[in-house]
Amino acid sequence: QVHLVESGGGLAQAGGSLTLSCVASGRPFSDYAMGWFRQAPGKEREFVATISRTGSFTEYVDSVKGRFTISRDNAESTVYLQMNRLKPEDTAIYYCAHGWEPLVGGDPNDYDYWGQGTQVTVSS
Repeated sequence: QVHLVESGGGLAQAGGSLTLSCVASGRPFSDYAMGWFRQAPGKEREFVATISRTGSFTEYVDSVKGRFTISRDNAESTVYLQMNRLKPEDTAIYYCAHGWEPLVGGDPNDYDYWGQGTQVTVSS
């Protein structure tokens, strides 16, 4: 069993920045990939970013490339999502997800545990 707790969401203006954090417990954190997904009102959950267990591999959805950065601190069992140059279309609930394996992609089926989500709202 893995427990994930997100924090750092809130209200930001377009062009601003926010950093999301997700603290994991229950399994050796450094053995598994981690990811971030988001779900906007009326839309399906969307992959945002993933990071391998060592942090050597990352992948992003095209719409956030160059603006968002995923990182992890294995000593603190924490994964981060630094979000810069925010846009109103980034408004969503952001979910942290625990991967099945050390390296996974953007398929939600590759993740076995999910956090409860944190709201990000970007005003224009």
